[in-house]
Amino acid sequence: MTLKDTIEADLKTAMKARETARVGVLRMLKARVQEAHVALRTKDGADAILSDDNVLEVIGRYAKQVRESLDGAQQAGRQELCDQANAELAVVESYLPEQLTADAITSIVTSAIAKAGASSPRDIGAVMKLVVPETKGRADGKQVSETVKRLLSGS
Repeated sequence: MTLKDTIEADLKTAMKARETARVGVLRMLKARVQEAHVALRTKDGADAILSDDNVLEVIGRYAKQVRESLDGAQQAGRQELCDQANAELAVVESYLPEQLTADAITSIVTSAIAKAGASSPRDIGAVMKLVVPETKGRADGKQVSETVKRLLSGS
């Protein structure tokens, strides 16, 4: 069963259980996955198939958007929006692979720095080329980038 099929099956289950909040999030996810599928078919031809990696990218972008909404709600002091965004984020993150901890990211970056032979902030690009494939979908790119900059600058 593909990730797209899993989302659709979970949507049906949530609808039967009358979980309105979960249904709303899953409908949004399903719509975004469908949009990505249509875009892929338009670009690559009618027989293009959306892979689980593509679906994970869509879910990751949606999770990032919800996190940004949560940050905005927290800054505005809107507790009801914070609660709603946290509930939405919990549903979305259940479809993502387990996220890496800060220590795990630091470990990956440290080994990439050694592999690339990087020694200064000018080498950020070479390090990021090694780090991104290992952390893709499992860590926020901004956090990874900040860790690389911090370790290369010696702070």
